[in-house]
Amino acid sequence: MSRQRQVLIVDDAPVNLALFEALVKRLGGCEVCSFGDAVQALSWLGGQDVDLIIVDYMMPLLNGLDFIQAVRAKPGLETVPILMVTANDQKEVRYRALRAGASDFLTKPVDRTEFEARACNLLALGDARRQLADRATWLAEEVRKATAQAVQREHETVIRLSRAAEYRDPETGAHILRMAHYSHLIARALGLSQAQQELILVAAPLHDIGKVGVADAILLKPGRLTPDEFELMKQHTVYGYEILRDSTSEILQAGAIIALGHHEKFDGSGYPNRLRGEDIPIFSRIVAVADVFDALTSARPYKPAWTLEDASQWIRNQSGSHFDPACVAVFFEHWEEVQGIRKRFGDSEDDWPSMISDFA
Repeated sequence: MSRQRQVLIVDDAPVNLALFEALVKRLGGCEVCSFGDAVQALSWLGGQDVDLIIVDYMMPLLNGLDFIQAVRAKPGLETVPILMVTANDQKEVRYRALRAGASDFLTKPVDRTEFEARACNLLALGDARRQLADRATWLAEEVRKATAQAVQREHETVIRLSRAAEYRDPETGAHILRMAHYSHLIARALGLSQAQQELILVAAPLHDIGKVGVADAILLKPGRLTPDEFELMKQHTVYGYEILRDSTSEILQAGAIIALGHHEKFDGSGYPNRLRGEDIPIFSRIVAVADVFDALTSARPYKPAWTLEDASQWIRNQSGSHFDPACVAVFFEHWEEVQGIRKRFGDSEDDWPSMISDFA
């Protein structure tokens, strides 16, 4: 069933209101709302969606020109068709009305045939305007959905790419999900923008992507690395940066920064560039805390998991030397959330598909 079109009539003369109401009803498919007071009509318009406004020029308190200007100033009514009623000798009024936003005119005394033609034309114009607006809304929603799907696919690709690197390292896939959510928590607590929070959540798992370039003999060595081997291991930060840095993706660009700097230390003793303090990018400082905490509290073939108490104490002790004190402080200020993340992202491989879906 087609919708009824809404027509507003504003005229201080009751006889004119009755005439226009009758003429509009003859058009069919229209609902009529009439006001003898232009101020009341303007107030009513605040919450209505109309297809056509018919307004007289000569009215007390608020004349037709002022009424049109007030209508055009209301959001959503900038293009609604307005049919203004004037006398034959009021050309200057018509010019001013056109500048104010009138769509067409009726001349007194009103001819019924002329009224029908002009009103129908303006209603058709209103229908086209509405259809265009509906189409624009539909297109905007389709773009939003397509963009959301593209973002979700990019997020999932990043997670799966990060997991591929984890296969070369004795860590679980859930490690990258936990440390990513720890990073998001710290970023939020530090007051980073919503966009930055979401970016670090998705980019943090790329921190160790450079390990794909490290030889298995070093990466999988069960014992302590020799100094020369450790120097080669350090190169995974540079490899990760080189892999990601030239991407047009904001996520991969952030991942490049994180990959390069997540082993820098706040006191300048880290690698690969021995950056100090706030010279280390904030994303790298955040990920350093998140990554090390999860590594300490996770079991590996070469070590048992540390207790939460021991790991927490070690992180606190390294505040100001290894880690940014601000990152450490907010991490422990949100300890209940930290424990919730640990519980949410376990190490069971059976949970991996649902965890990826939740993450993406």
